[in-house]
Amino acid sequence: MAKHSKLHVVMFPWLAFGHIIPFFELSKFIAQKGHKISFVSTPRIIDRLPKIPSHLASLITLVKIPLPKVEGLPESAEATIDIKNEDMDHLKKAFDGLETELTRFLKEAVPDWIIYDFAPHWLPQVAARFGISRAFFLIFNAWFLAFLGPTETMINGLDERTKAEDFMIPPKFVEFETKVAYRRYEANWIVGANQKNDSGFSDFYRAGKVINGSEVIIARHCNEFESDWLKLLEELHHRPVIPLGLMPPQVEENDNESWVSIKTWLDNQNKGEVVYVALGSELTPSQDQLNELALGLELSGVPFFWALRKPSGLEESYSVILPDGFEERIKGQGMVWKSWAPQLMILSHDSVGAFLTHCGWSSFIEGLSFGHPLIALPFLIDQGLNARVIAHNKVGTEISRNDEDGSYTKNSVSDSIKLIMDENEGKIFREKAKEMSAIFGDKELHGRYIENFIKFLEN
Repeated sequence: MAKHSKLHVVMFPWLAFGHIIPFFELSKFIAQKGHKISFVSTPRIIDRLPKIPSHLASLITLVKIPLPKVEGLPESAEATIDIKNEDMDHLKKAFDGLETELTRFLKEAVPDWIIYDFAPHWLPQVAARFGISRAFFLIFNAWFLAFLGPTETMINGLDERTKAEDFMIPPKFVEFETKVAYRRYEANWIVGANQKNDSGFSDFYRAGKVINGSEVIIARHCNEFESDWLKLLEELHHRPVIPLGLMPPQVEENDNESWVSIKTWLDNQNKGEVVYVALGSELTPSQDQLNELALGLELSGVPFFWALRKPSGLEESYSVILPDGFEERIKGQGMVWKSWAPQLMILSHDSVGAFLTHCGWSSFIEGLSFGHPLIALPFLIDQGLNARVIAHNKVGTEISRNDEDGSYTKNSVSDSIKLIMDENEGKIFREKAKEMSAIFGDKELHGRYIENFIKFLEN
């Protein structure tokens, strides 16, 4: 590729908004350098995307490819937020059905690059056939992918690691000291994700094939934080790994009715005394665990703002059931907000002093960008590993749980909140989180990573 000539880059994320938004943000960064983007997804996902900034509108084209109908997948479901967890394999099967139309699009457009996610195991081969350069975008951090081992191992089913115990210690190929490993109740998930599912392929096979056909891995990670994992990724996959930096989020001013109500409540709290509670938009704790979380927040006596949304894939009529009398009792202490809440604006408010989070990588980054210690309550995929990193770096604490089933109690919730918010005991966590914000929130630093990556594309 001639240096600095204008490129055409195709973006193709997996059908989950936790993946789609980082792909969309990266699209904007690339377009800002004058390159043309084709952002490919399903019609309903495209319609739900944030508005493209007006100065980039001529450079970013949104390409809709209809999702094929698959038995077992609800009629209008096109994203993970539209389905229950048990329908995930049907969604992956439908996603694989996008191959024909995407192939047709690539053949006609012949872009310079395609940047894709973990799921389309068939895509690198298609793109290579048309002479298109290929990059795998790891929206997670480097330690999650490194934990799975070399490319061939992922394709072949993680070799000898077949039972939960195998994932409860750091893998033998990690030669530096680390606490990154799964707990028993989390390891059962990873054993399952290693099995062939109803879509016809395991998640790790998909990711292994995608990496195997890529020229480069790009990762939302940086050398200033846990850099050993980036080096290990290059050793495991024998191809360049380019960190994109952490892509810290921009707080966009918002004066809608929701924010006005939330801000009014936050304005009436003392500086740094509120715990913000949010478990992401796709998490569904059991009713028992929802109750324990609620009662733990109450028991702590600490002011809290809880963004509690309807779990994904559940009927419109579904309503969150909180313990009897809970909302009445916590009136002077906390607020439960049952619709969409502007997370970045809440985290940037002076009254917030800590973040109780499911430890998704985006939330991890957002919390530390604002210097808030994290109270970790992980559930799925990379979240448990992220929680170990939080605890190891002393930027927060993890709510203690039963190792067999992952259950927690109101007391373990309350104890963790009180530890972080205590003037003396919590000081080390608050100081470390504040220190870390100098890395996580440094927009210039992370901007340089993006610049470096775009230069790589141009050359």
